[in-house]
Amino acid sequence: MFRKQLTSAMAAFGKADADERRRLAHALKGTGRSVGAFHLADIAERIERSPFDRSLVANLNEMAVRTCDFAASVNR
Repeated sequence: MFRKQLTSAMAAFGKADADERRRLAHALKGTGRSVGAFHLADIAERIERSPFDRSLVANLNEMAVRTCDFAASVNR
C-alpha cells in the first residue's frame, strides 16, 4: 500500500503547484514515518517547508526509488 501511494505521489509531484507539493509532501512525511522510512519522511518534511526547491524533489524521487526497491525485496 505504501509503495502504491509513494509511486502515485511521485508522479503527481512533476505537475504539482507549490500548494499541491506541500500537501503531497505532508502526506508522504506521515506515511513514511509510520512505516519506518525516516529518511524519506525527512526529505518530505523539508519539501513541505520549501515547496519551490526542485533539488529536494529530486532527492525525494531518488529516495522513493530506493525505498520502493527495498520494499519490493522484502515482500518477495
